[in-house]
Amino acid sequence: MTERTVQAPRRPALRYQLDTGVSGLMPAERVTRGKTARAEVPRESHAVFDPPPDRPDPLALLEEQAKTRVPDLVPIRWGRMLVSPFTFYRGAALPMASDLATTPVTGLSVQACGDAHLSNFGVFGSAERNLVFDVNDFDETLPGPWEWDVKRLAASLEVAARGNGFGARQRRDIVTAAVARYRLAMRAFAGMTNMQVWYARADVDQFRAALDPRIRRSFPSAAMSTAEPSSSASRWSRKKRATLRSAGESAGSRGRIRLSKDCASREPWFCERWDTAAAPCCIHYRGAII
Repeated sequence: MTERTVQAPRRPALRYQLDTGVSGLMPAERVTRGKTARAEVPRESHAVFDPPPDRPDPLALLEEQAKTRVPDLVPIRWGRMLVSPFTFYRGAALPMASDLATTPVTGLSVQACGDAHLSNFGVFGSAERNLVFDVNDFDETLPGPWEWDVKRLAASLEVAARGNGFGARQRRDIVTAAVARYRLAMRAFAGMTNMQVWYARADVDQFRAALDPRIRRSFPSAAMSTAEPSSSASRWSRKKRATLRSAGESAGSRGRIRLSKDCASREPWFCERWDTAAAPCCIHYRGAII
């Protein structure tokens, strides 16, 4: 990418703060505050994006941002962004934040992810040894409007679906289903205590129960792995662990990786749950975006 002559115009920096006083409000007071915010910023106001005349050039913003990056890695970053519209979108959190800064907000700030596109959600192990599905990238997190995360996620679904050949009606169904699910989740959280919200999670077992019927219809080959572990599946898992052990023994002598002989067998709960639950979910997820 060559140096551009058009520089991104400077805008006043916006600084959002978390409203810690919300936790002291009674449920009825929170409802009143939410209804007031919705009346001041109705949902229809989010339907249109009208770029202002002083809108910064997206590429100029990226070049300005690149000055704070490791110089040798900038061409790699830009090369990855050039692969497709979705890869560009993934790397363009700053231009989108710049655009979102001109859109209506209700004034309810959260600790936003800051880059909530669909590829920044995934499965990982919690401290309680549960496999959960959640946001897994927080290097852009800052206090900000909750609307920004929802819009970034919804737009990512549209861009990814468009790049994968989904029709307009399918894309609309995907995006509206995502934002509707967010709305329903927020409604459910509103009826919970602070501690219940804190411990709420999307467990892989819940995903499996919801997705198993769809996986069986859409991915017949993957349906086999959603069944209870058979003797062949158990043998396959044992073979996997044996391979890891032998890899650790052979590579450890060369100083590259070191795995003790029982390392792979220390966490059988993870191996079993990954084989029976997480893998089919990942197949379904991968098939939806590739």
